[in-house]
Amino acid sequence: MSNERASIKINKRTVDAALPTAARYVLWDVDLKGFGLRVEPSGVKSFIARYRPGAGGRTAPKRFVSLGRYGALTPDDARRLAREILGAAANGQDPADAIVKERAAASVTELANAFVAEHVKKKRKSKTIESYEHVINAYLVPAFGTRKANALPRADLSRLHGKLSDKPAIANRLVAVASSMFSWGSQHGYVPEGFNPAARIEKYKEIQRERFLSTDELERMGEALREAETIGLPWEPDQSKAKAKHAPKAENRRVKISGEVVAAIRLLLLTGARLREILHLRWTYVDLERGLLLLPESKTGRKTIILNAPALLIIEGLNRTSPFVIPGDDPEKPRSDLKRPWAAVSARAGLTGVRLHDLRHTHASFGAGSGMGLPIIGKLLGHSQAATTARYAHLDADPLRRASNKIGGALSAALEGKLKAEVLPIKKIRP
Repeated sequence: MSNERASIKINKRTVDAALPTAARYVLWDVDLKGFGLRVEPSGVKSFIARYRPGAGGRTAPKRFVSLGRYGALTPDDARRLAREILGAAANGQDPADAIVKERAAASVTELANAFVAEHVKKKRKSKTIESYEHVINAYLVPAFGTRKANALPRADLSRLHGKLSDKPAIANRLVAVASSMFSWGSQHGYVPEGFNPAARIEKYKEIQRERFLSTDELERMGEALREAETIGLPWEPDQSKAKAKHAPKAENRRVKISGEVVAAIRLLLLTGARLREILHLRWTYVDLERGLLLLPESKTGRKTIILNAPALLIIEGLNRTSPFVIPGDDPEKPRSDLKRPWAAVSARAGLTGVRLHDLRHTHASFGAGSGMGLPIIGKLLGHSQAATTARYAHLDADPLRRASNKIGGALSAALEGKLKAEVLPIKKIRP
């Protein structure tokens, strides 16, 4: 330890008067035993506390705790901290050991890495893994990565949630992922049991996006698909680039889209399947005889998709050149996405703000509009919860139209004086 000097009353005057020397030294307080001021040769002054842990006594080793630097900490504040630590030591505790454990506690980054490796990647599907990793790496780690996971205040996480108010879906996803992460950390000793700073953070109301293609839009989409697989879709050169003037003539500026890609787009609409369910579809999952797609895994687990006649005809017309119904550039791998071809088709068809997933919504909307009933539509789409299908309830127009027509007819008849109560004769009761 440093050279020790005579005890003094540690206050602002004596601390300011303590001058550095060639070697570090310590001044001990005359009133509070174990409270000291350490002076470095560099002139840096810091407050310390010294005690013997456990039952104390001269046989116990001395422990030292750094309370903080002078300037950031006043002598009075340091005295209060020293009194708490020395009091805890007198009661048999070891404050220095607790501080060491606190400093060794996992950071938010360490908790996040363990959470993803030991939980998310082992128990979640690939799309969910991507979503979790994006939220963690784009928001949680940049904001709190070096902070101790067991000391992250709810207020700090709530402020980050507030900064994303213009992106309510992302803000709410942030809270959900953080809640799951800290809940897992609590179960596995990374943070105290029950500690979860994401708890009770009120989420934003999200406006659910609904986009269904009209009959006219479907006609334009069909024309664009037929054009894409036959003569190709026209394209325009980028006039901002120097090579634009060397572009082919307009009649030669067309690009074809493969039959498999066009088939995939049509299947998304005709079956209401999710994108990955079609792109990752293997021929071994296809039962042409019974007209079924038997998926061993989907977002909601095992799933059977019923192929209607047009969808069955499309699949029967495809060549089996790969284990996958919609092969990628490498026949042994599925196609990764349909972004570029769909952008070209939707632009040609004049479809504004239409995502590929909206084809699934359109499939469901046609069923709801035909009065098929939400339970049936839910089964066709593979929904595991009725609440998921309920978003299409307002499209189930037939029962409402019948009710409205009945009410309107009665009111109209009343206005025209034609509404008469039907009088039924009362039968005489024989004695």
